[in-house]
Amino acid sequence: MGNRVFQFLITLKDITPTIWRRIIVPGNYSFWDLHVAIQDSMGWMDCHLHVFRMRHKHSHRTIEVGTPNDDRFDDEPEVLPDWKHLIHEYFIDIGTKCEYEYDYGDSWIHEVQLEGILPREKGIKYPKCIGGARACPPEDCGGIPGYQSLLEVISNPESDEYEEMIQWLGDEFDPERFDSDKVKFDNPAIRWKKAFS
Repeated sequence: MGNRVFQFLITLKDITPTIWRRIIVPGNYSFWDLHVAIQDSMGWMDCHLHVFRMRHKHSHRTIEVGTPNDDRFDDEPEVLPDWKHLIHEYFIDIGTKCEYEYDYGDSWIHEVQLEGILPREKGIKYPKCIGGARACPPEDCGGIPGYQSLLEVISNPESDEYEEMIQWLGDEFDPERFDSDKVKFDNPAIRWKKAFS
């Protein structure tokens, strides 16, 4: 799979207008590597747990791949380590989808859909973000209800919470702004060492 790249559409669910990204990643990526690429393209800070949920192609049961949680309850499903599982073992057919959840508290649910398996182009550095719309919500803003409340506050300078919210967000935050050319991707191996060393 080293000579192939996978094109994905990542859509943050239950938010309108849609927040989405289109990325191309190497075909030999693990789910950990894909996680890092999603984080970087969306604009998340990768400071919370995550999991990919997908239907097993033979048994049709749901498999969870992500950061294993040693503190899970007995009735919670086992989370397989995502750095040990390769994306091409699951994303075989165009149109295949899985769910990616980031931050179990705010519960940001993304749909990840395989749009294409393409030949790697010479001179192109992967991963690469080739499209998208709107900024992702700020970390720890309270999930979808909190984000909707945040948008209402910053759209109304007369709100009692306006100044405090702008100070918390910083002057640079614009919910409508996204530029795929400004996306910078970290090395997933270095990110893994920082997270687990």
